[in-house]
Amino acid sequence: MEAKSGGTVHLIATGGTIASVPSAHGLVPGFGGAEILRYCQSALLHYDIEIEDLLNLDSSNIQPEEWQIMARAVARALTSPRPPVGIVITHGTDTMAYTAAALSYMLVNLPLPVVLTGSQLPITDPLSDATANLAAALAMATSGVPGVFLAFDRQILLGTRAVKVRTTGFAAFESINHPIVGHIGGDGLVLDHSCLPPPVNGPFRLEDAVDASVMVLKLSPGFDPGLLEALPARGCRALVLEAFGIGGVHELRRNLLTALESLIAAGLVVVVGSQCLYERSDFRRYAVGRSVLERGAVPAFDMTTESCVAKLITLLGRYRDPAEVARRFREPVCGDIQSA
Repeated sequence: MEAKSGGTVHLIATGGTIASVPSAHGLVPGFGGAEILRYCQSALLHYDIEIEDLLNLDSSNIQPEEWQIMARAVARALTSPRPPVGIVITHGTDTMAYTAAALSYMLVNLPLPVVLTGSQLPITDPLSDATANLAAALAMATSGVPGVFLAFDRQILLGTRAVKVRTTGFAAFESINHPIVGHIGGDGLVLDHSCLPPPVNGPFRLEDAVDASVMVLKLSPGFDPGLLEALPARGCRALVLEAFGIGGVHELRRNLLTALESLIAAGLVVVVGSQCLYERSDFRRYAVGRSVLERGAVPAFDMTTESCVAKLITLLGRYRDPAEVARRFREPVCGDIQSA
């Protein structure tokens, strides 16, 4: 636990369930950072917290433009005359994993921890998980370990590996294809440094350009490849295809291979992964998968869909050449690819 003399934690509030209050139309974000902290008196005793009320949104409305706003807020805090020791972002759970991945790509060479957290019940609810999650986030934010993380249900997850897997349970997030990097227990915050990505040398820089022209398709038996023909005309620049099993698409009667080849020829980056949540995809194993790679698709390996989408959106914002986007997509960043 970091004493107040240890430095300031910068709390960025963006809305979400943790900040929600009842309304005639259901729960809506209504609290700012100060109201949230009023329910966390122990945090005020142990941490020097500065508050920035940045957004007040249900996270269903958090989109790439809001990622830019958050990334720029982090950059401002880092370059202030008295930078904090760490940053906590309170955020709705529905798109938190996308934001955590996006910030991992936008905040290059982070010198300190940036930790996202939220809750499954509003902080005003007597049974809320909000205070425990916020306490975990504050502990991680003062750990001195740089990177983007997600703190939830007494666990610390790498930002590029978190996925929301439950709609109501407090164990809402899991670390997919990667161990958790830390947990909260009787010994306080315990980190497994062997699970952290290697440190990156170089000065911090903000890469906040985005292009949201990305579509995700979960393949289903009988899908009509002709439905993809409209993508180039609609300005789509990348497709994330969640294929079957370890890596396969159908070519009998409805030849998806030809459709994917046409998209790649039209300049789209086609990323292929598995719709299975756990373990890696490997399109080299079966003939129906190898044919996809031979046509120029980019394998997602063991990446999460959230990280695939966020990585593409940030890369498309930086580069116009599809080949360059594809090349850089294959490069591991912040632990997003472990098994290639």
